[in-house]
Amino acid sequence: MTLRPATGEDLAAIMTLERTSFPTDAWSEAMMREELASPHGWYVVDEEAGRLVGYAGLRAVAGARDADVQTIAIAEVSRGRGRGRAMLRGLLEEAARRGVTDVFLEVRADNPVAQALYVSEGFAEIGRKPRYYQPDDVDAVVMKLDLRGWARRDADGGVCT
Repeated sequence: MTLRPATGEDLAAIMTLERTSFPTDAWSEAMMREELASPHGWYVVDEEAGRLVGYAGLRAVAGARDADVQTIAIAEVSRGRGRGRAMLRGLLEEAARRGVTDVFLEVRADNPVAQALYVSEGFAEIGRKPRYYQPDDVDAVVMKLDLRGWARRDADGGVCT
């Protein structure tokens, strides 16, 4: 597993994985290009044998105390090996470097694997957005993480203090 910051040169590979992972509601290439170029975004890619097998993105506006996990995607053949957790932790570490205190995300209500990952890292459900994911009419589970508590827990070896 090799994580590194994403660049514009990764756009084609990211879009291939985006369309495969989110066939009904993939971001457009223009949207992803803007995200990769934005000073408020921070994206990482996961490579294996020189091939992109995952990517994840954070939006943290300079000076803001909150941030949003924008997306995490992992190629189906590479799932279940801790890659999503490694990318999520990378995003959270970057958010902490930027002075963020709260991290938010939306996750599909029909994705219990992703929800379990987020809960295991300390995210808690704070609400729902009905029929958020279109055209599938799937609710979004809105989750929030107290980043300071996460950092303390992580520093203490997973024990909340």
